Amino acid sequence: MLINSELLSLENEVEVINESAKTSYYHDKFNGKKTASGQVFNNGKYTAAHKTLPFGSKLRVTNNENDESVIVTVNDRGPFTKGRHLDLSKQAFLDITHNKGAGVLNVKIEVLPEDYEDSKLDLQESLDEFML
Repeated sequence: MLINSELLSLENEVEVINESAKTSYYHDKFNGKKTASGQVFNNGKYTAAHKTLPFGSKLRVTNNENDESVIVTVNDRGPFTKGRHLDLSKQAFLDITHNKGAGVLNVKIEVLPEDYEDSKLDLQESLDEFML
């Protein structure tokens, strides 16, 4: 089926940059402060801090313990704690953990191609229409 092959092709464009990264989340005290990109930080949005990835990069972050994942946008620099690879907004962090007391997660980090979300949605809608 053409749609399935297009979905596979889209997933093949995803770049795994770390299979086993340590991530934590921003403290609420950073709400309302400017990020390195100039955006105002909001712990309720799906954002992340990475040391080197370009601002605006879309990442799929998957908890290695339960395979839950979120898509976030890099809008800040960090983390600045040794051994950490990514800081997530609190909402993104909580969405991928069942242990609400966890402070650090072991995750897989993938960089998504430009327009990944729109392309995937279009393909899913086409597949849904086909299945009717």
